[in-house]
Amino acid sequence: MALAASLSSVSLLSPFQWSTFTPCLPHRASTHKSPPRITSTMVVIAASDTTTCRHERRVFAPQYRGGCSPFGQGKKPAKIGAYVSKMGGSSKKIVTGDAGYVLEDVPHFTDYIPDLPTHCNPLQDHPAYCVVKQYFVHDEDTVTEKVIAHKNGPRGLHFRRAGPRQKVYFEPDEVHACIVTCGGLCPGLNTVIREIVCGLYHMYGVKRVLGIDGGYKGFYSRNTIPLTPKVVNDIHKRGGTILGTSRGGHDTSKIVDSIHDRGINQVYIIGGDGTQKGASVIFEEIKRRGLKVAVAGIPKTIDNDIPVIDRSFGFDTAVEEAQRAINAAHVEAESGENGIGLVKVMGRYSGFIAMYATLASRDVDCCLIPESPFYLEGAGGLFEYVERRLKENGHMVIVIAEGAGQELLSESMHSADKKDASGNKLLLDVGLWLSQKIKGHFTKKNKMIINLKYIDPTYMIRAVPSNASDNVYCTLLAQSAVHGAMAGYTGFTSGLVNGRHSYIPFYRITEKQNKVVITDRMWARLLSSTNQPSFLTAKDVIEDKREDESPTQLLDNQSNPDMSNLVKKEIYCN
Repeated sequence: MALAASLSSVSLLSPFQWSTFTPCLPHRASTHKSPPRITSTMVVIAASDTTTCRHERRVFAPQYRGGCSPFGQGKKPAKIGAYVSKMGGSSKKIVTGDAGYVLEDVPHFTDYIPDLPTHCNPLQDHPAYCVVKQYFVHDEDTVTEKVIAHKNGPRGLHFRRAGPRQKVYFEPDEVHACIVTCGGLCPGLNTVIREIVCGLYHMYGVKRVLGIDGGYKGFYSRNTIPLTPKVVNDIHKRGGTILGTSRGGHDTSKIVDSIHDRGINQVYIIGGDGTQKGASVIFEEIKRRGLKVAVAGIPKTIDNDIPVIDRSFGFDTAVEEAQRAINAAHVEAESGENGIGLVKVMGRYSGFIAMYATLASRDVDCCLIPESPFYLEGAGGLFEYVERRLKENGHMVIVIAEGAGQELLSESMHSADKKDASGNKLLLDVGLWLSQKIKGHFTKKNKMIINLKYIDPTYMIRAVPSNASDNVYCTLLAQSAVHGAMAGYTGFTSGLVNGRHSYIPFYRITEKQNKVVITDRMWARLLSSTNQPSFLTAKDVIEDKREDESPTQLLDNQSNPDMSNLVKKEIYCN
């Protein structure tokens, strides 16, 4: 009867009337100023008494996937060509479009839980957001992975744009969220925790948020910590994490059992690539059980070695703090006869901190990173360069990443490979080893007296609070994750892609590591700044270029080896 009564008051809406009509904000979800293209009749339906939205009239168009409906979900099915493939137990959700457009989409509740009710986003009544013209993100907005394009090239890979949606899949009172931090420390952890709590509380009215104490194993072996805006009010001014952290301890069955038993339906997991792999496994188990639980990741690695995203939070702070150590090393070096300042910074597999700190400082004479092998003895070796630099300047500064030269160190000390609880190789102290080697070389050759000072600020850098830039970045990452979870997205990581916040599938974050490309312009800029030798042979350059220039098959319209395993199907997106 309500449906019949509503249909009795149907009136057509012309394109001109669109600009003067105020529906339940679907036009605010679009980033386009022009009216939507009408592909079939658009109707305005008077809302029934059962509607949860504050507006009395609604507008529906076939191209709008959703909107606040007086009849529940207000869904209008739209066909989208898509591929679904299996890889490592998880499924890819790939949507294709015209001109080589490829969307690597993230999972959604509606992929495996049918007939879920939706609700109007409470942000539409929020006094801080009501004045914003376009505070809802359109469902079709995507972010391109690569901004460099050719005139006749394909549109390439895209990710779903992050931000608040017009409809949400949780009522504020039903949300029971939890936050966990895993792995090593990093500047900004407390800021992310704070902004998840405050975002849920102030934007969506969520009152129940728990902190999981001590990493993954805290789900089943430790107590939880109730989190409120008052509890987290000033934690961003402190380093570390108020929740505690640990490596390892991942037991998928126990973790999901704990999530289910506690009635948790939103899980926010903060950690590096290993932690995100664990989050992906947790999501797959939750999906297998058919639970309405959103799993959202916030990528954390001080080394900036997570792929796809522009940078990880804490990286800017780490570079800034590394410069303090470099400045101290420079003062020590230039104050003594033939002074050498040696600084070790973090960078297990990627040398981004060392590279950016070197470029920012301009006082560094040699930068050594894991991606660029070096050697000590012989023509063009490190010892020869150090000797020449001391003769020219009377002092020098060397910056080395903790993962650099490990193969030389292992050969020298005959050490066996050992790993920590996260599966990372335990590194030997390459800074101490190199300082001893340099001292031994000059003592043995009896060529000159040197004064070498070794500075290791790695754990000091990890423990500091985040700087202003990282604080803002952490806020946006946390809020993007909250918006995604409330909108029903799950199994995703929130990250910055080409300056736009996006939702990235877990498998893209964990499939490889981000590394410095030593045949790239940025490394060339460093070499021109330090005037150090490249330590590369012609063979090294050729091999590195081949690795770097391997095309992305979906992007370059080449045959994809996974395509044979893809099952093409039509997905009706809601």
